[in-house]
Amino acid sequence: MNLQRIQAVAYKEWREILRDHLFFSMAFLLPLLMLLVLGWGISFDVENIPFAVLDQDKSRLSRDFLHRFIDSRYFSYQGDVKKTEELDRLLAHSDIRFALIIPDKFQEKLLAGQSTEVQSLIDGVFPYRAQVSKGYVSAIINNFNNLSLADYLAKKRGISTEQALALVAPVRLQPRYLFNQALRSEWSMASGLMMMVLMIGPSMLTALGIVREKENGSIYNIYASTISRAEFILGKLLPYTFISCLNILILWWLVVYLFGVPFKGDPVFYYVASVSYVICAVGIGLLVSLLVNTQVAAVMLTMVISFVPSMLYSGLMVPLTSMSLDAQLQAHLFPNMYYLRITWGSFFKGLSWSELWFDVLALLLYAIILWVAAYLKFHKRPKQ
Repeated sequence: MNLQRIQAVAYKEWREILRDHLFFSMAFLLPLLMLLVLGWGISFDVENIPFAVLDQDKSRLSRDFLHRFIDSRYFSYQGDVKKTEELDRLLAHSDIRFALIIPDKFQEKLLAGQSTEVQSLIDGVFPYRAQVSKGYVSAIINNFNNLSLADYLAKKRGISTEQALALVAPVRLQPRYLFNQALRSEWSMASGLMMMVLMIGPSMLTALGIVREKENGSIYNIYASTISRAEFILGKLLPYTFISCLNILILWWLVVYLFGVPFKGDPVFYYVASVSYVICAVGIGLLVSLLVNTQVAAVMLTMVISFVPSMLYSGLMVPLTSMSLDAQLQAHLFPNMYYLRITWGSFFKGLSWSELWFDVLALLLYAIILWVAAYLKFHKRPKQ
């Protein structure tokens, strides 16, 4: 293997990249835009749910009950209505996502020690949001029930409200959230999107860079030269690997300083792991470029191979433990899952080599397999 030949191929490829101003700009702008758009656009926080109420009782207790929803940050009060038909219309037009119906004699029954029912109408078009909304409603009602019963006991027995609450709810839950105490989904999403961006960007650049030579015919100069397969592959991929390694630093800076995500891990370890992941992505792009002959086909195939595993089988959208056994097995067939564990472990848990060595080893193994497969697939004398 001749290092001068590798350097010559890499220099030629770098000049080609610089000559194409649009391609060079997109090499840095595409990852940046993907992170910003998806990081700010995707959120799993269910807050400010628009709702309206039909209060058929209009009593002191019904208003007190209603204000427990109004004062919650999870709901956004849109006003009262007079008929159920108005609620149906608001729900049908998606003006509200949740409706509350307080029945007549609400206060009268409660003061008489009788149970009463309130009805909630929840928009089920988005099942996840509907389930979370139902949980919020149940929590508010349970809290109202406990306080109402505590007030009744306090008056009946002549004790304080705090003592009555201890009798009504002797066991209280005090949750403590670890690693992401504020439960900010944008932190998890922004850091997790590095996994997706660093897979799509490098693989796309590599695939387009090589297929472009196929389309304009300059690849035949390589076929006619004395350069070896390994020298061509290494020289060809070095510029794209270098660009992607710079993008690692840019994306990390954006996640930490623009999105405000805390980084608790070892920067050196995380960068080494990220470079290993980028090498995997470049290997995928190389394989794609050897399978197709047009840039359109390269874009389509690269998006399928890089985007689908990043979204569905990495653990970014759905935790691996919540997947079926088949889906978990498929997740282990892609490097995305391993890098996401490294990313979240480094950002939130402060993990490093001793805890994540297996994931880094898996990335290196994937990189070796991909590059060897590309080497075996590439022939200087392509079949006619």
